[in-house]
Amino acid sequence: MNHRFNHVHLKAPDPGKAAQWYVDAFDFTIVEDSVRAVGDRFIRCDTADGVRINISNARTGEQLGREDYSAHWGLEHIGFNVDDLDGEITRLVGLGAELLEGPIDQPSGLRIAFMKSPDGTRLELLQAPV
Repeated sequence: MNHRFNHVHLKAPDPGKAAQWYVDAFDFTIVEDSVRAVGDRFIRCDTADGVRINISNARTGEQLGREDYSAHWGLEHIGFNVDDLDGEITRLVGLGAELLEGPIDQPSGLRIAFMKSPDGTRLELLQAPV
């Protein structure tokens, strides 16, 4: 099974200000800055060694929680690429994880799901289009 690291996603009230801080503090490169169809400003950054860090604010209608497994400010989730989203959801539930949202089919063909690990960390699973 493929479990390569995909990204870290941070939530911030002002994504532009947060992204610029990471550019200044840690030499991130901003590679994309857009507003997504779900209403959030979404900034893709790369660390100097190529790790993707996404920074966004709340999606339209989204209420952010604080320091828990729901969508919240700070470290929001850890993302993992998977080959079989449905199979991974089943496997991870068997290991004690809980499905929070999804699977969600994106117009691009990308499929995603959000899960809560046993320790409460929010995880995103991403299956690329076939």
